[in-house]
Amino acid sequence: MTTTLSRPAVVVRPTTAGTRRRRHALTGLLYAAPVAFMVGAFFVVPLGLVAWMSLHRWPLLGIPRINAPANYTGLAGDVLLSDAARFTATYTLIITVLLFGSALGMALLVQRPRRGVGLLRTAFFLPAAVGFASASLLFLGLLSAEIGPFGGVVSVSGSPAAALGAAILLVLWRFAGFNMLILLTGLQAIPTEVYEAAKLDGAGRWQTFTHITLPLLRTTIALVLTLIVTGSLLAFDQFWILTRGGPDNSTTSLVMVIYRKAFIELDLGASAAVSVALLAVLVAVSLVQLAVLRRRSAP
Repeated sequence: MTTTLSRPAVVVRPTTAGTRRRRHALTGLLYAAPVAFMVGAFFVVPLGLVAWMSLHRWPLLGIPRINAPANYTGLAGDVLLSDAARFTATYTLIITVLLFGSALGMALLVQRPRRGVGLLRTAFFLPAAVGFASASLLFLGLLSAEIGPFGGVVSVSGSPAAALGAAILLVLWRFAGFNMLILLTGLQAIPTEVYEAAKLDGAGRWQTFTHITLPLLRTTIALVLTLIVTGSLLAFDQFWILTRGGPDNSTTSLVMVIYRKAFIELDLGASAAVSVALLAVLVAVSLVQLAVLRRRSAP
């Protein structure tokens, strides 16, 4: 008589929803780990170090000693810092209006597909391919009194107005095409049916622009304005290369003050305090812009 041995039954437990969620979460963490490491190593840790340095008298060569909050209280009596803050605010206001207006005008000009529009888009965007430091050196050569073709007309170091005008012209030439491309992307995302419906309702060009284009372009405009304002508050290359902050410190920006305190006055603690204060201003500006955007986007 043959005896048949039966194998024990294998019980397969179904995967629960909780187990799947944990696996998905673990997979997401593994994908995000390299980016989180990069952000922590190159942003969070340096930011914490700057905040720690701002609480110390930290010479470039020597032993740091804590002196909180002397670095922050000393900012109020710093004449160069107050002048730089006023100049940076003035420059930010001027460049925001001019740069945004130029970029929006160029975007509207090349919005419709027609003959030659591709060449115009390329010509407008081409300066963005030039490095900013290289562009600043190019303008310095063009406006040089010794070798520049426009040196006899405009002297960068002659007057504060000429120095500021040269920097503004440089920024417009370098960044107008880049911001135009962002605005053009937002314009092309607006459905053509909306414009056709407005035309059938008898809306004119100005009514279409103010009641359709601008409201539907609101998110893109907020992004462009944030980039322009942030870049203006952090202005350094154009003024350092073109004017060195002159004449008579009339074109000294906030970032130039940070540089001077760190590498000319050799006081890293005071430089870090200015950096933290500037970061607070940038965060406040970004929060205000975000709040305005959310309020206008609310139904």
